Amino acid sequence: MTKWSIAPVAAAIVIATASTGATQTYPNRAIKAVVPYTAGGPTDVVSRIITRRLSEMLGCPIVIENRPGASGMLANRAVAAAEPDGYTLLFGNTSTFVVFPAVSRIRDFEVLKRLAPVARLLQGYEVMVVNPAGPATTLPAFIAYAKAHPGALNYGSVGFGNLTHVAGELLKLRTGIDMQHVPYKGAPEVIAGLLSGQVQMNFTEVSGVVPLAREGRIRPLAIASAMRDPKAPDIPTFMEEGVPDFVVSTFTGVMAPAGTPPAIVAKLNGAVNTVLAQPEIRTMLENLGSFIRPATVEEFAAFLVAEQRKWDDVATLSGIKEE
Repeated sequence: MTKWSIAPVAAAIVIATASTGATQTYPNRAIKAVVPYTAGGPTDVVSRIITRRLSEMLGCPIVIENRPGASGMLANRAVAAAEPDGYTLLFGNTSTFVVFPAVSRIRDFEVLKRLAPVARLLQGYEVMVVNPAGPATTLPAFIAYAKAHPGALNYGSVGFGNLTHVAGELLKLRTGIDMQHVPYKGAPEVIAGLLSGQVQMNFTEVSGVVPLAREGRIRPLAIASAMRDPKAPDIPTFMEEGVPDFVVSTFTGVMAPAGTPPAIVAKLNGAVNTVLAQPEIRTMLENLGSFIRPATVEEFAAFLVAEQRKWDDVATLSGIKEE
């Protein structure tokens, strides 16, 4: 073997050895968990529940950093630009990872190439909610009112390209109603807009519905799932209310910068799945109205690819264009 053929092999051995050493000592300092939304929203709440226990398991601090803006792209870019060493993670959702990339014209950032799947956490379904003082108490009544007053109603979302935005556009397509889109920075701001009357309707996760509905502050009209949610059995499905083929599921998951060593990703995946299996954590998360959906790294990667294709099709069908 010549010195020229030996050199690449030696270099590979050095890199592999360094990677193995880093993996064995990982983690030995604080991990930053970036959340693409404001504090208090559904994704933020889930990330805090998970990271508190994950921090104990890994034996290191995990610091939450809320970076809302650009429908999650600010957080996406920040994490993708971080060192791929396992010390920067992204806790995102359907909108962050697949919906906004599908509806935007951004071509210099492909999420599934710039970020590495780590773990899937939860899945749930969007619920349409209104102000109890509004003009309708059922979905058919809301649709009838909207048709009688075209363009008079506003619906809120957690920003352009968010799942809550796409869900509103799909409702318009499925029912033939006309509403105006009003984007907000986060889920708490959307609910505030609903309660103040700035918007008359919005979509949110079950976790954001149940507490406020119990207090009588909002009224859920329908859930975008194939069947009723056992955690909110009083909320009818869209199909039951006369709107067929209307299913809008949401998921939360963890990503890391592309190039993060597979051994570190595998270690994080195993730790997260162990946290999800703990009875106390399961109870806390399920009480928020979500279904725990752990997966291997490979399963989560395949799931993301399928979701990306689905929302690409939805974006084309809806004709949504970046504002």
